[in-house]
Formats: sequence, structure tokens, C-alpha cells
Amino acid sequence: MTQESTQAYLAEKEFVDEKHDVECTSVELEEEENSPIPEVAAMVSTKDDPSLPTLTFRFWIMAIGFSVLLSFVNQFFWFRTVPMSLSALVIQLISYPTGKAMARLLPSGVLNPGPFNIKEHVLVGLTANCAAGAAYAVDIIVIQKVFYKQDFGLLANFLLILTTQMLGYGMAGVLRRYLVYPSAMVWPANLVQVALFNTLHKDEDLLPGQWSRYKVFMVATLCMFLYHWLPAFIFPALTYFAWVCWIKTDNIFLAQIGGDRGLGIGALSLDWNNIVSYLASPLVVPWWAQVNIGVGFAFIAFIMTPLAYYFNLWDAKKFPIVNSSLYTVNGTTYDVDAIMTDFQLDEGKYEAYGPLRITTFFALTYGIGFAGLTSMVTHTWLYHRHKLVAQWKQSRDHSEDIHHRLMQAYPEVPDWWYLSLFFAMTIVAVILCEVWDYKLPWWGVLMCIGLSCFFVLPVGLIQALTNQQPGLNIITEYVIGYILPGRPIANVTFKTLGYISMTQALTFTSDLKLGHYMKIPPRAMFWSQCTGTLIAGFVNLMTADWLLRTQPDICTEKSKDFSCPPVATFYSASVIWGVISPNRMFGPTSMYNAINYFFLLGFILPLPFYYIKKRYPGTWVENIHVPVMLASTGMMPPARPYQYVNWLVIGFFFQFFLRRYRASTHLRYTYLLSAAFDAGVAFTGLLCFAIFESRGIEFPEWWGNRPRSAMCPLNEHSVIPPVVWPPAAPGAN
Repeated sequence: MTQESTQAYLAEKEFVDEKHDVECTSVELEEEENSPIPEVAAMVSTKDDPSLPTLTFRFWIMAIGFSVLLSFVNQFFWFRTVPMSLSALVIQLISYPTGKAMARLLPSGVLNPGPFNIKEHVLVGLTANCAAGAAYAVDIIVIQKVFYKQDFGLLANFLLILTTQMLGYGMAGVLRRYLVYPSAMVWPANLVQVALFNTLHKDEDLLPGQWSRYKVFMVATLCMFLYHWLPAFIFPALTYFAWVCWIKTDNIFLAQIGGDRGLGIGALSLDWNNIVSYLASPLVVPWWAQVNIGVGFAFIAFIMTPLAYYFNLWDAKKFPIVNSSLYTVNGTTYDVDAIMTDFQLDEGKYEAYGPLRITTFFALTYGIGFAGLTSMVTHTWLYHRHKLVAQWKQSRDHSEDIHHRLMQAYPEVPDWWYLSLFFAMTIVAVILCEVWDYKLPWWGVLMCIGLSCFFVLPVGLIQALTNQQPGLNIITEYVIGYILPGRPIANVTFKTLGYISMTQALTFTSDLKLGHYMKIPPRAMFWSQCTGTLIAGFVNLMTADWLLRTQPDICTEKSKDFSCPPVATFYSASVIWGVISPNRMFGPTSMYNAINYFFLLGFILPLPFYYIKKRYPGTWVENIHVPVMLASTGMMPPARPYQYVNWLVIGFFFQFFLRRYRASTHLRYTYLLSAAFDAGVAFTGLLCFAIFESRGIEFPEWWGNRPRSAMCPLNEHSVIPPVVWPPAAPGAN
């Protein structure tokens, strides 16, 4: 960042001072005592009032009610053909007037201890954050019922969700010393929420003609609410313009490179929900991280994949160029039921039916995932080992920055709270897998938890700095697939316990950082987060159970509205790693064996960049981040290449152009706009479903809402005609 940009950032911090009651006892620091991070210095207040009440009656009413609402809506829309997620930011917006109304209407006293304050509001938001995501373990329940025709019942399903969602919380007690207290651990996405809370709770010193943050937020939300009716209902073609296909609609090559189901080169999307449906908002990811993501994505999607496909690597031309489906050797759909007996692989049936094939793109994304994992270990060791050791030694008595010193006014959560939660959930997970037939032994449970503990810190370092989180889903399913081949449910259970435990640990840690910024008592945060997670787990399960019982053909291609795209990828992974096993898919005798070399590639790749940075400090090489670059395609599939391109275009405007040439405007409004766009899309989606979709009402047919097959006829089957093997004998019918 240039000196001028830095000064502009620091000059803006006057706009984030909290409204403060001078009669209350507060902790206040001098103006020059601020965070060394410009964005944090400008967005986060250096004032606090420890006397403000937090776990009030009105907090509990709103936290429970909004957690139920949010978890239901997001689980419901997770099943939709076009997934949508209602952001916790929307709950933060709704809870503000609700809290104000309760403060005005409830009788004064214990139930209503004064005005609705910012700390109550933040706690409602933290509880909603924990209830915002659809539980990953629901994927296991869905594929069990839909594809494997298996059901362990509500109790087992609830315990599965409970353990996978809460086990990682116990790790946060250790992580907070490295990922919460240090000022360098920014967690950029939290600044969006800080901007919203500050907008709602503080008076602003405005220049003549300058709009307040609240006004900007409301106007932007309304504009997005009105606009989103076009791509959501009236003009769905705005979701993507695959104009390359239109050059010659019967050309397979153009469909492959330009279709939204292909490489999507040139495809334009004017739908905010479509662009961010699988990726974080481009308005909150730092530009240097977006450049790394863009370089990695372009190399993989636009160089490696076309070269591999058109040179027919691994019989690529028999299959679509970008797809996560499963195929036989001649390009037809793979029938998994034909090779299984009693929910496990039947060796005889498999030998008779034949091996599994996947698209070359799908295989390459697995390889990049391997490389990303090992590069993360090397990168963390090279760049962070000294700081981690120092932080460990200083964690008991060292204050990292002003905000950490302000938090000393509150009692910290005892370590034994976190340890108790960790061991309790571990025990429940072991009992669950031993009592019910998940086919995962007790030592498998402990092994996947160990993997999660090993990787959680390096992954957390990346997320805290870049807002990107490399996943453990590939390595977990790889490991258990070798150890326990032929067991799909054991495989996905191991993956979920390992991968989601780490993810939940970092979700909890991110929320702790938000509370750190907003000066929320740590013990109040702990109880609010656990409450939101418990509520969400129960509501997620009941919502999924209801839909699975009432919607015909749910999570299959036959369903128009509830085809659940993420389930297709999850199910394919369960077959690849669980049923077939990595030894058959990627072992010495497999055609995909070369994928294993990506482990070594990822381990080595950070080394040359590290030494180049040491040799030439202060150059552009400083911005190269190999794990982020390799994790760029972590959401593909189900994310499509054209979504990445449009995401990067928006990121360029806000995080590069606006930040460099209009620094004060960027600082003041960018994070706020991200929240407003999410809110507008969510309101439109809910109303559209309630008024029209739930009643089967569709907009009159016209050019702008024709099906995808009409826009790009070969898009659905963009594949070179498959070669049938063995060939028919001469003269055969």
C-alpha cells in the first residue's frame, strides 16, 4: 500500500468512534494508540464500555428466534437447484429495529435493562453466525437416504450433526492465542460485520453532501432487492450470457469453451447471488489474495484443463470437459448400485462391471487439492514458525495490540471449558460410530480428529490473512479410503469429522475475533456460539428430514427445484474414495496414478519463492502465496469457471481500482455494500419463493427465461461423441 493510501485509511478512523455515554465507566485509549493494520484502525473503535449488559432477556429471545429462522432458511435453500444462503448480516440488520422495539415496549427492569446496545446486537449476530451454515453432516444423511437407501434414525443423525459441528469448538481455546490476540490476524470478512454494527449504532460526523453509512446501506439493499427480481424470476438469462455458444449453437467446441457448463470463457453473469454462491464476496478478499487466486485458477482452468482434454489425457474426450459425474470406460453413466452388496463394494460385481472413470478436469482438481495441502505445511513452516514459537512463549502475559489490552477488562474463558467440550464430543463421536453401523471403528474417529488438529493452525493462518480456507476434505477421504476401502459411509463420516471439525474450529475462532474487535465478554461469546450451534443442528436435521419425505425425486436430476447440486459432488466423492477406494482410482495400476505426484509438487513449490523473496525483498514476489494459489479451484466443482472470472472482475474494481484511486470511498463503503448486496438478494429470494415458487407460479415464457438448452443447445452434453469399446464386430447389428 502506498503512503498516501495509508494516510487516507488512517484519516478515516474518525468515522468509527462508538457512540459513548460519558456517564458510564469506560476504557478509552489515546488517538495515536491504534491497530497497526490500517483497515482495522479505520473500522474498529478504540473505546469500550464494560458496564453494558450482554446476555439479557431480549438477547435470548432474538438469538433463539433468529437462529431458528436462519438455520431453516439456509438448510431449505441448500437443497434448491440454485442454492442461496441468507447471510447472518441480514439477521444483524433485522435484529436492530427488533431490539429497539423490545427496549421501548418491555417494562423496565431485569427484562429490559436500558437501551438496546451494540454488545447485545453483536451477540445476536454471533449466535446467528453459528446458525448460518447448513450442517455439512446433512450431506451424509442425504446420500444415505437418496443413494444408498439407508437410514439410522433421527437420534443417530442428530448426534452426527452435533459432534461434527461442535467438536472443533474445543480447538478454539488453543487457536485464540495465535489467531485472535495478534493484531496481524485481521480476518477480513469480520470487517464487513464491524462496518454494519457501527453503521447502525453510531452517530457520524458527515461532510456537507456526504451520505451516512446507514443511508448507503439502506439504498444499496433496496436497489439490490429490486434488481434481483430480474435474474431470480423475470430475466434468468442475466445469470449468465454464454455468448460464445451463440456464434454457432451446434458447435461442440464452442459449447465446451464458452458454455456455462464448460470452461465459460467470455461468459458474463449479472447475478450477484450466482457470482458469490460458492465463493466469498469479492468485496472483502484482499486484492493480493485475489491475484493469487486468479493466477492459480487461470492456469488450472484455462491452460491445464484444455491441454489435457484436447490431447485426450486419460481418455478425456469420452467425457464432458467440466463435470463431477461418474462414468464407465465408454462414457456412459456409472451405476454404483451394480457393484455393491450390503452398502459395501462387492469385488466380484466390480470386476464384472468395470472400473470407474471421471473427467480429466475432476481428476486435476483432486491433484491440485493434494498440492495445496502439502504446500500449506511447507509455507507455514517457512514463513510462520518463528512467530508461532514466540507467540506460544508470550501467550500468557503479552498483549498484542490495543484491542487485546481492552479485552483484559473481561474474564477469559477457562481452558478447561474448551477441553471439556473437545473430549465430550470426541467420546460421543466414538460411541456413535461404534453403536450404529457407520463402519468406522473407534481408532478411525481418533485418527480423523488428529488430522484436524494438525492442520487447523496453518489453515487458520491463511484464512485470517486472506479470507480463503483450504479444506481437508480431499486428504481425509484419501487417507481413510486407503485404510478402509469399499466403505462409502465410513469414508464420508471420517471426512466430515476431520474436515468440518477444522472448519468449525475456525468459524468459532473467527467469531471470537469479531467479539475481540467489538469488545464482547469472552464468556458471553462462548455461550451464545454454543447456543446457536445447538439450535441450528436440530433445525437443519428437521428441515432436511421434512424435505426428504415430501419432495419427489429430491437431489436427483429429475427434480426441477430441488436437485441439490452440492450433493452430486459429495456423492461422487463417496464413490471415488469410499466405494472404489483411492488405491483403485489413483494407485500404481490406475490410469490416474500420476495425480499422486502433486503431493510432492505442492511440498516443493513454496521453497523457490521463499528464497527468491529473501534474495529480492520488497518486490512483487512478496505477494506470491502458493497455498492460496493452489487452493483457487477448491470450490470447483460444483462452482463453474465463469463464476470465478466474474468474481475476479468485481474484485478488481473494488479491491484494486477503488482502493488505490478512491481509498477513502473504498474504506467507508466497500464492506457495507457487500452486506447490503447479500441482504437485498436474500429478501428477494425469500419473497420470490413465498409468493411464486411455492405456488408453482412461473413468469410468462419469453426469450430471457428460456431453458439453458435453448440458449446453448450442446451445453448440457458438451462432449466429443464417446468411443464405444470394445467395437462392434463387422456386420453386427
